[in-house]
Amino acid sequence: MERDGFTVWLVGLPRSGKSTIARMIVERLQSRGLHVEFLNSARIRREINRSLGFTREEIETNLRRLGYECKMLNRNGVVAVVTAVSPYRDVRDAIRADVETFVEVYCRATMEVLMSRDERGLFEKAMRGEIEHVAGVNAPFEEPFKPEVLVNTDVESPEACCDKVIAKLEAMGLIGEMNESAYTADEEEMIKERLRDLGYL
Repeated sequence: MERDGFTVWLVGLPRSGKSTIARMIVERLQSRGLHVEFLNSARIRREINRSLGFTREEIETNLRRLGYECKMLNRNGVVAVVTAVSPYRDVRDAIRADVETFVEVYCRATMEVLMSRDERGLFEKAMRGEIEHVAGVNAPFEEPFKPEVLVNTDVESPEACCDKVIAKLEAMGLIGEMNESAYTADEEEMIKERLRDLGYL
C-alpha cells in the first residue's frame, strides 16, 4: 500500500522567496520518485477563488480550502508543497490540526530586503496608502512561533534554504536520506552480474 503524503507549507511575507524555494523543493522530491503537487495560493486565488476578497474571513476561507486540498492530496499519497502568506497564526494552527503531517517553513527576511526585491512597488504603494491588504505594511502578519524550519532568505541562498527543508524532512522520517554514492537498482544488478561472471558470486 502506498504511504500517505505530507504537506510542506511555506509561509512568509510577499517577496520572501517562498515560490523560488518551493519549486526547488518540488524538483528535489520528484527526483526521489515522489508524487508532488505545487499549490501557489496567489495563483489558486486568481484561478479558482476569484470571488474572495481580502477580509480576514475571506483570507481564512482561501487558506482553509488550500488546507483541505492538501489533506486530499496527502491521503492519496501525494506530497503538497504550498506557498501562502498565511498571515494569521490561528488559521495556520487549524490547518495543521486538520492535515495529518504538516511541515511549516517560515521564510523570513527584513523589510529592507523585501522592498529591494519588489519590482512592482507593492510595499511602497501600501506605505503611501495607494493599495490595501499588504501583509506586513497595512495588514497583519503573525510570525510563526515554532516552525519546523526557519530560513532567513535575506542571508541564505535559495539552495541553502532548500537544503534545510530537505534535511528536516529526512530527520522527520518523511523521506529517506539520499546517499549520493548509492547505485540504482539497475546498476546494482549489473555489478552483481559482473561479479557472477568473475566467479565471486
